[in-house]
Order: sequence, then C-alpha cells, then structure tokens
Amino acid sequence: MSFESFADFIDMGGHGLYVWLSYAIALIVIVMNIVNPLMQKRQIFSEQARRLRREKQR
Repeated sequence: MSFESFADFIDMGGHGLYVWLSYAIALIVIVMNIVNPLMQKRQIFSEQARRLRREKQR
C-alpha cells in the first residue's frame, strides 16, 4: 500500500478514524496492562509495611 501524501496516510482511504481509533484503544489497553500491576504491587507493599508497623507497636 502506498500513499501519495501524509494526509492520505492519515485518512487511510476514508477509514482513518476507525484505524487510528483502534490503534489508540489498543495502546491504552497495553499501557493499562503494564501500569495496573505496578500500582497494585505498590499498594500491596504499602499495606504490608503498615501491618508490620502495627505489629511492632504491640
């Protein structure tokens, strides 16, 4: 597939909205799959640290 200009590439033969929207949604899902476990890991570590502090006070 070849395009005559960058605008034609972005337009994708009239299907640009759907093509680029699907790429954006896929990128968002991939980023969420990376960020969400990292945030959960941080939360678990902070909860464990809080528990340890409480147990040391007893």
